Amino acid sequence: MSGWAYHNPVRLHFGSGVFDALADAIGGRTFILVTHPDAPLQPWRARLAELAGEPLLAIDNVEPNPSLAMLRRICTQVGAATHEPELIVALGGGSVMDTAKFLAAGRGRYAPVVQYMETGERLARRALPIVAIPTTSGTGSDLTKWATVWDPERKRKLSLNRDDLYAEAVFVDPRITESLPWPVTLASGLDALSHALESIWNRHATPVTRSFAVAAVRDIMAGLRRLHEDPRDGTAREKMALGATLAGLAFSNTQTALAHNISYPITLEHGVPHGIACSFCLPEVMIAAIGADAACDAALAELFDDLDQAPARLRHFLAGLGVAAGPETLGIGPDEWHEIVDAAFAGPRGRNFVGARSRFPLPTVAEA
Repeated sequence: MSGWAYHNPVRLHFGSGVFDALADAIGGRTFILVTHPDAPLQPWRARLAELAGEPLLAIDNVEPNPSLAMLRRICTQVGAATHEPELIVALGGGSVMDTAKFLAAGRGRYAPVVQYMETGERLARRALPIVAIPTTSGTGSDLTKWATVWDPERKRKLSLNRDDLYAEAVFVDPRITESLPWPVTLASGLDALSHALESIWNRHATPVTRSFAVAAVRDIMAGLRRLHEDPRDGTAREKMALGATLAGLAFSNTQTALAHNISYPITLEHGVPHGIACSFCLPEVMIAAIGADAACDAALAELFDDLDQAPARLRHFLAGLGVAAGPETLGIGPDEWHEIVDAAFAGPRGRNFVGARSRFPLPTVAEA
């Protein structure tokens, strides 16, 4: 590689207590709050109101994996507001971040954003600015310029990708994650682990993104081990938050790769949580990656020592967290699994992957 570039314009605030600096970032602007109704977030919503005033509107009916139908309903709510906001504030996980970006892109209007995603037709106005406060250590969506939108009726995934959808400012306060139950901690943490590894075995990787990604893998794996034993471990929560942030900084430049392309139909067709869907096959993806790129191999060796044993060590780690091996555990038969993997290699994220389809371990015809 003769040269490389790195770009991420987000003003990142990280650490215990940074939530209290939100008022300066909001700066007295009117805003719509996009969040969850969950009880553990109520104190943070109240604190936000104390710091920055009440929102023009609070959108708290966000569903996992935002669908076009849900976004249409939310845009109707926004359209009923008396004033257009100056800002979107997103307090939540990946679904909240994706919803906030959709609202920001269309300034609360539904049809222009869908048309943009389907045809690329230009949006007339710049997106509303976003201030993002992630409440999980997982998606990294607070640090990227894209969002995923689902259309279950037509069995498709749409992507929203615009330079003006980078958040204006991000506040990562690990205290917010301390009340997360283990299943949410696990699924979001595995999503972050996938982002980090997918940034390592990626055609767009650079020395900077791989440095972020290697540090992220270390923090996330150490944090998940500790939180599996004690979900109240505050130091582990901070380690997880840092790992997810580093992973976000990495894949904001590389995008994801094969495992994410594999995950989309598994989430859409089988209802498997995204973090599980994109992580259960990471050891198999690693097998296909090893030997394809010297810098990728060096990064994986730095993390797992012996490359020959690296996939088995990753599988052992996942098994220790209760993540079962094999597509059959998710209700996916051999024929469907072959189709999913073939389509994933051919898809846009699959084309980011450094490895070869011929090296990906799949059941033989006899096994099928």
